[in-house]
Amino acid sequence: MRRLYFFIPKLFYSFPVQLLLNNLRRNHVLLLCWIILFAMVTGTFGKYLGIPYLFLDPEYLNKVGFTSFFMMGLLTAGFSMAFHITGYISDGHRFSFVGTLPNPFKKFTVNNSIIPVIFLVTYVYQIIAFQVNNEYSTNFGLFKQLAGLFTGYAVMTLFFSLYFRFTNKDIFKYVVCRIDEQIKQRVKVTRASAMKKLDIVRKKQVRVDYYLDAHLRVQQVEQNSFYDKGTILQVFDQNHFNLVVIELFILVMVLLLGIFKDYPLFQIPAACSFMIFLTIFVMLSGAFSYWFGGWSATTSLILFLLLNHLVGENFFSRKYEAFGLDYGVLPVEYSVATLQHQIDSTNMETDRQAVIEQLSNWRKKFATKPKMVFLCASGGGKRASLWTLNALQTADSLTHGNLFESSVLITGASGGLIGASYFRELKLREKLGEPIKPYAVVHRQKIASDNLNPLIFSLLANDLFVGFTKFEYAGKAYQRDRAFTFEDQLNQITEGLMDRPITSYAPHERSGSIPMVILTPTVVNDGRKIYIASQPVSFMNAELLNLHGYTQRKVSGIDFHRFFKDQDAEDLRFLSALRMSATFPYITPNTTLPTEPPIQIMDAGISDNFGMSDAVRFLYAFRDWVEENTSGVIFLSVRDSPKLGTVQAKTGQTIIDDMTQPISSVYNNFENFQDITSDLLIGQAHSWLGVPLHRVDLQYQAESYLPILQQMDSIRQNSARASLSWRLTTREKDGIVRNINSSQNRANITTLINLLAVE
Repeated sequence: MRRLYFFIPKLFYSFPVQLLLNNLRRNHVLLLCWIILFAMVTGTFGKYLGIPYLFLDPEYLNKVGFTSFFMMGLLTAGFSMAFHITGYISDGHRFSFVGTLPNPFKKFTVNNSIIPVIFLVTYVYQIIAFQVNNEYSTNFGLFKQLAGLFTGYAVMTLFFSLYFRFTNKDIFKYVVCRIDEQIKQRVKVTRASAMKKLDIVRKKQVRVDYYLDAHLRVQQVEQNSFYDKGTILQVFDQNHFNLVVIELFILVMVLLLGIFKDYPLFQIPAACSFMIFLTIFVMLSGAFSYWFGGWSATTSLILFLLLNHLVGENFFSRKYEAFGLDYGVLPVEYSVATLQHQIDSTNMETDRQAVIEQLSNWRKKFATKPKMVFLCASGGGKRASLWTLNALQTADSLTHGNLFESSVLITGASGGLIGASYFRELKLREKLGEPIKPYAVVHRQKIASDNLNPLIFSLLANDLFVGFTKFEYAGKAYQRDRAFTFEDQLNQITEGLMDRPITSYAPHERSGSIPMVILTPTVVNDGRKIYIASQPVSFMNAELLNLHGYTQRKVSGIDFHRFFKDQDAEDLRFLSALRMSATFPYITPNTTLPTEPPIQIMDAGISDNFGMSDAVRFLYAFRDWVEENTSGVIFLSVRDSPKLGTVQAKTGQTIIDDMTQPISSVYNNFENFQDITSDLLIGQAHSWLGVPLHRVDLQYQAESYLPILQQMDSIRQNSARASLSWRLTTREKDGIVRNINSSQNRANITTLINLLAVE
C-alpha cells in the first residue's frame, strides 16, 4: 500500500499522463478526430452505411490482402504522426525540458502515444473479429492482412524517424556546438505567437517528473534552468518549421495523385482516402497554431465564413454535368410558365400513340391475351443492385423466360434500377445473338464488386481541389470529375454493355423485344420528377384523378426529351441517366442540368423509391388498350426492404433523442410513407382498370437468417441487413444472394409462375 502511495504521484506527473491530460484539456479538435476513428472501426458510427467495413476490409484493385492493409498501415501511422506533429506544434513549449533532450520530437512522440497505441490495439482486434466472422478468412489469410498492416505502420514510422533524425535540432546543437548567430537568425521566432510561447516557456510550465526515452525506459527529468529559455524556444521553432514542410509535401502528393486518379493503380482504399483527409485536417490545424497562435480559432472561423460566402457567390462552384447534353447553348428557361407546356395535350397524345405502337408489337409475341408485367425495382445502393439482378435472374429462369417476355416497363430508383437495367441489357444481348448467358453467376459477381474506393478517392484528390483533365463524349468535352468516376466504375462492372446513348434502346423497345425503362430523378429545386426514357413520355404527366377544372395544380413531372431538345437530349449517355437516378447523398454528386435558373438532380428514391407510382401512371395512360389486349396486369415489386417490417419500440429516450425525434421519425419512416401511398394508388387502380390487377413482392429480408446472424460479431448483430453503400462484404453478398431462397420469396415466385401460366 505504501508503494502504491508513492507510485501514484510519480505516474500522475509522468510525461505520458500529462500529455494525455493536456490533450483532454486543450486539443479538442484532435480528440474529435480520434473519437470519429474509434467510432468507425468499432461500428458505433456509420454501420448502416457500411463505413466500418471500409476500415476492417479495405479493398485495393478489387482485392483485400497484404497490399490493401499495407496501405492502411501507412496511412494510420501517418495520421498518428500528424497527431504528434500538431500536438508538438501546439503544446511542445509547455514542456520545455523536452527541448533540452537529444531528438526532442522523438521523445515527445514516444510519450504522446497512449491514444494511438490504444487505437491500434482496438483496430487490430476489430479486424480479427470482422475477418473471421464476415469474410471467412483463413489463419494464413488473416496473418497476411495483419502483416501488411504492421509492415505499413512500421515503414511510415521509420520514414518519419529518419526525416526528423536528420532535420530536427536539439539544445546541444545550439549550445554545446556554439552555432553562429547567422544560423540562429535563420530559425528566429517570427510568428505572432512567439512572445506568448516564450512567456509560457519561462513561467507556465507543466510539471513533469519522469518521461520515457526512445527505448521505453523511465528517465527522471533533469533541471534545465541553466539553459536560456529563448534558445529552447528556438529549438521548438526550427522543429516546427520542418513539420510544416511535411504538411506541404502531403498536400502536393494528394494533388499529384488527383491527376492519375482514373488509373486503378492509384485508386487507394476508401478508408485510406478518409485517413488522408483527417491527416490534412489535423496538420492544417497545427499549421494554424504555428502561424497564428491564440488567434488560430478566430482566424479559422473568419476564413470559413469568407470561403462560405465566396462559394455562395459561385466563386468555387462546381457543376456536375449530364454527359451528352450540350451546355454550350442557351439554357432552357425553367419557370412555372414553361412547365405548363409539359401538359400539352397534342404532345401527350403523340407520345402515347408511339408507345401504343410499341405495345402492339409486344402483343404480337403471344397467341392469346397475355399478362402484362411491370417490373418495379427499389433503390438501396449496391445491395439493391445485386438483389434486383439476382431476383430477376432467378424469377425469369424459373418462369422459362416468360417474366421478361411479358414485361413492358421497368421503373424504380438508384441501385435497383441499375440491376434491372443490367439484366435487361443481358437479355437484349442474348437476343441479338451475342455469346452472353443472362443467368450466369459472373454477372452477379461483376455488379457486386466494389466501386466505392474510386469515388471516395476522387472526392479527396479531385473534387476538394481542382479538376485537371477532361474527356470527350458525343463530340462534347466534360470534366473527369467524381460523376465521371462513378460512371466509369459502373461501366466497368457492367462489362461496358450499357455505355451508349439512351436513344439507342428505342428501336428494341419499339419492336417489343425489351421492356421500356423510365428513370425518374428528382429536381432539388422544387421536388418535381424528370421522366427520362429512350423516347418522349409526356403522357406520364396525366393526372390519375379528375381535378374538375382546378387551374392551380402543379405540373408533377418534366419530359426530358421535349424539355431539353435544344440541348441534345437524344445524346444523353444512359450511364448518366442511371447516375442521376442513383444520386447517393455525399457520395454521388448532384447533377446540374442546362436550365435558367440551373436545376440540380437528386436520387429518384426521394419521390418514389419503389417505382410503383410511376408504373401506375403508365398503366393509367394506357388503361383502355390494356383492358382490350391483356388478361390482367402484374406488378412485380423487387424491393430491398421488407414490406411489413417490425415496429420498433421507443425505449431509453435521451434528451438528444427527444430533440431529434421530429426529424429522425420522418427519415426512419420514409419508406413507410411511400408504401402507404403506393398501396393507395394501386387500390384505386382496381376501380378504373377493367382487368385483374395482381401484385407480387420479392423482398430482401435479412431477418430470414437471424439465427445465423446472432453468432456474428457485434457489428453484424447491430446491422443484420446489408449496409446501404456502394461496397459490400463477402458475407453481405452471400446473404443477399441466398435470400431469394427464403420460404416467402419462393412462395411468391410460385405465385408469379402460376399467374404467367394462366391463358
